[in-house]
Amino acid sequence: MRVLFIGNSHTYFNDMPHIFKQVCQENCIDVEVTMLARGYKGLDYHCKEPQTRFNILYGNYDIVVLQHLQSGFDKEVLYNSTKKLKEWINISGAKPILYMTWTLKDERDKQLELTEGYKEVGEKLGIEVAPVGEVWWRYFDKYPEDILYFKDDKHASPLGSTLAAYTIFNTIFKKKIINGSKSLEKISELLYSIKL
Repeated sequence: MRVLFIGNSHTYFNDMPHIFKQVCQENCIDVEVTMLARGYKGLDYHCKEPQTRFNILYGNYDIVVLQHLQSGFDKEVLYNSTKKLKEWINISGAKPILYMTWTLKDERDKQLELTEGYKEVGEKLGIEVAPVGEVWWRYFDKYPEDILYFKDDKHASPLGSTLAAYTIFNTIFKKKIINGSKSLEKISELLYSIKL
């Protein structure tokens, strides 16, 4: 299976696609990953990049994971950009997945807007959403001793990136984790408790 990740620093921080690949390998799924990510850029940026179109159409991907901006979230931009990217993804025969991010640590009140925006766009376009932001805050509340944020209170710590990778894994494969660490077991438990 080939998976293309398109996004920004919330995709490339801690090399999250590689963590996703490791989780797949630990669960006996052979995966190749590729990443197109640019800091501070949303999906509207990627729509205009020739390499995005080329990779989607000719990269022989099975899954394309799409991640938009965390700050300055604009649902209309997310919708229009995702719609355009989905046209190329449909031509390629791949399956799109929307990767919902989390908010800045001190902007938790904005998570509902982000969550509802991703879910609405996903429903309108018929795209499944990997609800990383939702799982993030549930984990944050249940295990306050664990560190999800990097020191900038914006990006993910290695554990936060692992949470993102496994939530995406679970969204794609609908499989309970095996051969996991204690942290991954906690994430798995949370995912199943909210029936994702």
